[in-house]
Amino acid sequence: MSERIVSRSGATRVQPVFPSSHPIVHHKIASLRDVRTGPAEFRALVRSLAVLLGHEACQDLPTRNTQVTTPLGPATAHVLSDIVGVVPVLRAGLGMADGLIDLIPQAEVWHIGLFRDETTLRPTEYYNKFPVRPRLTVAFVVDPMLATGGSAVRTCEILKAAGVPRLKLISLIAAPEGIARMAEAMPDVPIHVGVIDERLTEIGFIYPGLGDAGDRQFATSADPDEAAHHP
Repeated sequence: MSERIVSRSGATRVQPVFPSSHPIVHHKIASLRDVRTGPAEFRALVRSLAVLLGHEACQDLPTRNTQVTTPLGPATAHVLSDIVGVVPVLRAGLGMADGLIDLIPQAEVWHIGLFRDETTLRPTEYYNKFPVRPRLTVAFVVDPMLATGGSAVRTCEILKAAGVPRLKLISLIAAPEGIARMAEAMPDVPIHVGVIDERLTEIGFIYPGLGDAGDRQFATSADPDEAAHHP
């Protein structure tokens, strides 16, 4: 589907946004949201959701004909034409990257590290690792939460500057504000997402969301009450 977004200038943009309608995706997201879900189960859910959403995001990838030999003889087959990259936004995107690698084992894996200033809500780059002369023809940016959209936009800027011609963003949960930010800055990047939530809170968290995806994956919450729910 495409979503019509009214930008700050008043112009209307059409953003390709694809929320999942798959019942298993919604079932797993329900468990992901639950405060009783501990880190081990949370990581497993993130990984399996990345596989499911990755299937949906790969539907339009081009293929080329080839021939393979089966035990009974030759067979015409189809293989991916693209050189695929998986780009997790550190650190929360790491769990999703594992799922995409399960789906596309031959994919290159690049890493981009961004942290969000909690006062300004702006992303700051602290690390990246990818080849000087990239070969990728399509990159899947993976980040569990599309909140303000700052990290997603900055990651796409970095990848475009590196020469990657096609990008797709895969997130588990998105806020309307993050989608609008992407529409403003990256209208050519399709967004594949599990669900779109209501809004952002005043401190930039998705509501109702699931809390901090990085802390819940890696058991690093500083909140003792929250940690009590994470065995």
